[in-house]
Amino acid sequence: MRTRYDVVIVGGGHNGLVAAAYLARAGRSVLVLERGAHTGGAAVSERVFAGFDARLSRYSYLVSLLPRQIVDDLGLRFTTRRRRISSYTPMDGRGLLVDTQDAARTRESFVRMTGSDADFEAWQRFYGATGRLAQRVFPTLTQPVPRRAELERIVDDAETWAAIFERPLGETIESTFADDTVRGVVFTDALIGTFTHAHDPSLRQNRCFLYHVIGGGTGDWDVPVGGMGALTDALAAAARGAGAEIVVDHAVTGIETDGGTAEVAFTGGTVAAGHVLVNAAPHELSRLLGEPEATGPEGSQLKVNMLLNRLPRLRDTVDPREAFAGTFHIAEGYAQLDAAYHEAAAGTPPTAPPSEIYCHTLTDPSILAADLAARGMHTLTLFGLHTPAGLFAQDHDRVKRRLLDATLAQLDSVLAEPIRDCLAVDADGRPCLEARTPLDLEDEVGLPGGHIFHGDLSFPYRTDDDPSPAARWGVETEHSNIFRCGAGALRGGGVSGIGGHNAAMAVLEIA
Repeated sequence: MRTRYDVVIVGGGHNGLVAAAYLARAGRSVLVLERGAHTGGAAVSERVFAGFDARLSRYSYLVSLLPRQIVDDLGLRFTTRRRRISSYTPMDGRGLLVDTQDAARTRESFVRMTGSDADFEAWQRFYGATGRLAQRVFPTLTQPVPRRAELERIVDDAETWAAIFERPLGETIESTFADDTVRGVVFTDALIGTFTHAHDPSLRQNRCFLYHVIGGGTGDWDVPVGGMGALTDALAAAARGAGAEIVVDHAVTGIETDGGTAEVAFTGGTVAAGHVLVNAAPHELSRLLGEPEATGPEGSQLKVNMLLNRLPRLRDTVDPREAFAGTFHIAEGYAQLDAAYHEAAAGTPPTAPPSEIYCHTLTDPSILAADLAARGMHTLTLFGLHTPAGLFAQDHDRVKRRLLDATLAQLDSVLAEPIRDCLAVDADGRPCLEARTPLDLEDEVGLPGGHIFHGDLSFPYRTDDDPSPAARWGVETEHSNIFRCGAGALRGGGVSGIGGHNAAMAVLEIA
């Protein structure tokens, strides 16, 4: 390790690795300091269950926001696969199946669920509009941040702009769709990692929804081939191959700067840098700078990983291989989501916790050893909503067990057999199931309050006239040579690499 680098990057998650690869390819000397034993942050694949060669995407599951531009620029050997089935939502012995390649079949499912095709027609119009929005907004995420008026001109659709950027999403959902289940399926995209309700005047729900429908210019959420770790392994290889130095087991403990040169302290020493890029939450950056403690962000999810001997049978007649091939919604009717939110907001774990499940192995069986795949085994990853970190503050383990049991009970209510009967048993005789709360995520991967976006998402435009490269790229801090490069950047959030790309562009624009 040298004593000085052009750029020191705090954190070896996917955004930090993207920044390192771009900067090293441009000839900058780059050091990445990672506190953990390996790179990847929350975008990793791990063998979770003893005795099974099953590489689960343990913390983050699907890919939508990663621009193809980054993959191509860095020459990454990484691919994703599209899921034909977008979603399946069981309700009262029936199910709403959305097949992206068969509109007639999807219409039939809407009629079976709702009694008419009115909501199907509304669905087609609504997602046609968000599809056009995605085509226009997504390319701007790897360009200098547009001002609000400029982005509005790019969108060029006054009705859609108002629905997404100006008024609470609940108003649009309620005026567009009649059926409670359909409304709930639409609204869930506004709640992933975000604790809010449909009529929140802050539009927190709208911002979350926007990022969930614009990814890739299509809104598709795809499965990473080889698991999420395949992406971060490829990024680490690209960064090292370009000359970046990556050091693990080196936690950064403090940062000082005079605006020209920064000094980064870590376990075992210090290093100087012209620029410091921080791939950590803004709250963590404040701590590293020794600034007064402020209230940190609060995540809101329960993550559950499972390895199954077989997919469970359903009460509905749909084939489980189709039902679980997309996003499987549980207790996510519109009224159910609202009830769960108000219970959690009052400090009580939801009685009927809403959640959704993804089955990676139906699209990409390569994450399983060949013998496991041949035996018909599958992974399931469950993402629970409306479980804010504060619920776990007083009695973490008890509340965690209570929420896990209630969440699995909701799943069991739509199955023809209990999910626990389908679980594999690991080499230690334990069911192959692990649950992670926001507080677990804080401990394990350094997400303050367990917030998967490092804080509330922002609309992807700027309102100031700051001409500096950092402000133009949405990565500025109060210090001229310290930039945000993770999910806390203006257009960060999700597994995208956008924060890392934009921080690197800001550095390269300066010198």
